[in-house]
Amino acid sequence: MNRIEAILTIDTENLPANFEEIIKHEREMVAKWKEEGILEHLFLRELRNGAVLVFKGLDEAQVKLKMEQLPLYQLKKEVVYLNLIKQF
Repeated sequence: MNRIEAILTIDTENLPANFEEIIKHEREMVAKWKEEGILEHLFLRELRNGAVLVFKGLDEAQVKLKMEQLPLYQLKKEVVYLNLIKQF
């Protein structure tokens, strides 16, 4: 099964006052996606300016729609999508 990696970079210089609340909702959504089996991995970026999400079982258009639902998406600077083929 192929994977799609979404690399999210957020604008850390303009964080809203309710940032902690946004993070709480973000964690809830990510946990739901893991439970549903569509999110295989989540990695935080070392600079704490975003995350890398690895989706499975979805095409790129579906992943883009999911990413737009994330609370942190409203703070995005950039999102890069990579289609990956898992080697065995």
